[in-house]
Amino acid sequence: MNQATMQELFLEQLRDIYDAEKQLTKALPKLAKAAESDELTEALTSHLEETQGHVQRLEQVFQIVKANAKGKPCKGMKGLLEEGNEAIQEEDEGQLRDLAIIAGCQKVEHYEISAYGTIRTIAENLEMEDVVELLQQTEDEEKQADEKLTEVAVSLYQSSSGEEQDEEEETVTATSSRRSSTAGKQATRKAGR
Repeated sequence: MNQATMQELFLEQLRDIYDAEKQLTKALPKLAKAAESDELTEALTSHLEETQGHVQRLEQVFQIVKANAKGKPCKGMKGLLEEGNEAIQEEDEGQLRDLAIIAGCQKVEHYEISAYGTIRTIAENLEMEDVVELLQQTEDEEKQADEKLTEVAVSLYQSSSGEEQDEEEETVTATSSRRSSTAGKQATRKAGR
């Protein structure tokens, strides 16, 4: 493969991820608003700020390679965001919706991690060291965002399990009390005979 073809591929991938990040900056506020968990809202709001930084970083890359900063419609991101919106509309408010939001967001993060890994590798082959550094920085932040979403999901699972465990303990306690009361009444009846 000649270098001109590789540069064309690089520019195509750059425009694709640029559009993906711009789509995400529009979607994240809606997702944060739909979340019930404060921890999830905070994670999404924080990632929105990072995503705005990713857009700026990509604009730096466009400057370095002397190309206009314009996106190419990213159908992959569009599909993932549509899927996420469906999950929000289908689930009632609460932990289940929050978990659906996290699932959708993690699909987006994995898509972005993959996209940044690919474009960074192309930049390495083209010996664009400044570009590689910028892309690696964003890829690392995407991985951290994915890890944060996993932490929030685990927290939601644990709080849900804790509530279920509390309910089970209350049921066991109530059942034990009824049994003790019934046993006491039976003993009293036997003693009275």
